[in-house]
Amino acid sequence: MKKEIQIQGIDAVEITGIADTNLKILEDSFTCKILLRGDTIFMDGDEQPVTQAEEVISEMMNTFSRKNSLTEGDVRSLVALISEGHHVKANDSEQVLLYTKQGKIVPKSEGQRTMVETCQNSDISLVIGPAGTGKTYLAVAQAVAAFKNRHVKRIILSRPAVEAGENLGFLPGDLREKIDPYLTPLYDALHDMFASATLKSHVSKRVIEVVPLAYMRGRTLNDAFIILDEAQNCTAMQMKMFLTRMGPNSKAIITGDVTQMDLPSRDNSGLLQAETLLKGIDGIGFVYMTEEDVVRHRLVKDIIKAYNKNGGNKGGK
Repeated sequence: MKKEIQIQGIDAVEITGIADTNLKILEDSFTCKILLRGDTIFMDGDEQPVTQAEEVISEMMNTFSRKNSLTEGDVRSLVALISEGHHVKANDSEQVLLYTKQGKIVPKSEGQRTMVETCQNSDISLVIGPAGTGKTYLAVAQAVAAFKNRHVKRIILSRPAVEAGENLGFLPGDLREKIDPYLTPLYDALHDMFASATLKSHVSKRVIEVVPLAYMRGRTLNDAFIILDEAQNCTAMQMKMFLTRMGPNSKAIITGDVTQMDLPSRDNSGLLQAETLLKGIDGIGFVYMTEEDVVRHRLVKDIIKAYNKNGGNKGGK
C-alpha cells in the first residue's frame, strides 16, 4: 500500500525532525518505508502499518499546530497511543492552509473555501466581499504558506493609503509613521503567522514587504506572492499599475469591499473597472463573498444586513 502526505504551511523539518529523526521512529515502529521528498512524505508497506503511520503524521502536525513545536517525545507518545488502537478521527473535509502557534488556519465558510480553491487555481484572484469575511487574513495565510513551502521567494503586501477623513499632512510623524496605520491589518495577520523574531528578520531583509501601493510603481516582482488589500480604494491607473507588476512565477490576490469606498467617486474605482475588464481572461479568478461568510462576532453579520437593507455603504473595515 502506498500513501502520500503533503506538508503545507510548515517547514518540513519541523515535522520530520533533523536528519529525518522522527520518520525513522515511525519506520521502526510500523515496519514500513517512509521517505520525504520536497514537501511530500511517501509511505509504502502493508495496509495497517501505513494507515497507522499516516495517522501519527497527521497528529504530529496537529501537535505542532497547538504547541508550535514537536519533540521526539511527542512522536513516541503518539506512536504508543495509536499503536494501541486509540485512533483520532480525521476531518477529511478540513483544508489546513497553515499551522501557527495559535492553531490551524482553515477556511470556515463556503465562501472562504471557494476563495482558497480559486486562489490556488488562478495566478490572479479578485476577492470581493463585506467586512469580517476573512478576505485579508486568508490571503495573507495563503501567501505565508506558499513562502514556507518555498513556492515563492518573497511576500509583498500592499494597500492604498487613501485619506479617509484625515489629511496625511496634518498627522504627526515622518512619512512612514503617517502611513503605517493604514498597513496595520496586514502586520496583524503576519504577527499571527510568524514568530516575532522571524518576522522582524524577514522584514529587515525585505523578504517580506508591507508597503503603500504608491511604492509599487516601476517594480517587477518575480517569484513573489503579492497581495493588494482594500482595492476598492485604488484608482483605475493604480490598479493597472499593480496588475502589471507581476513577473514570472508570481501570484496575486486582490481583495476589496465595494460598499466601503473612500474615493470621491465610485467611477474612479480600479476594482470596479478591473471586475468588468478582466472577466473571461484565463488565469484570473473571481470570488464573491457575502454576509453569510462573516467570521467575526456574530453581531457583525446582522449589522451588515441592517446596513444593506438601509442602502448604507459606509462602515468599519
